[in-house]
Amino acid sequence: MKIILDTHTFLWFVAGNPKLSSQAQKLIETPDNQRLLSIASAWEIAIKLSLGKLKLAGRFEDLIPHQLQFNDITLLPITPEHLATVAELPFHHRDPFDRLIIAQAVTEKIPVITTDQAFASYKIEKLW
Repeated sequence: MKIILDTHTFLWFVAGNPKLSSQAQKLIETPDNQRLLSIASAWEIAIKLSLGKLKLAGRFEDLIPHQLQFNDITLLPITPEHLATVAELPFHHRDPFDRLIIAQAVTEKIPVITTDQAFASYKIEKLW
């Protein structure tokens, strides 16, 4: 099964944060699942680091690529189809990064692992 990790899900998983649900942990750790992280999440992490709203256990340029490779997580690129979906999404969610992740999930028909309740307002499968 393909799964998209929301930004906080990825960060909690790589940090071993107990806020990550046992179901989310199991889905991410299941070897047969294809784990995806939107490039929008990497961008969001970089922006929050630059604003001082987020701290990582290492440097972005070292930690993020290492965690992606170590955990076999693939970056999901942004395509014109994803952007066309963003243009059509209702504004249940205002965060531009989350709107892009939602659009990717809609377009690719892939569930998202997230605690964000606003995701449930869209025609996607939300897992937690």
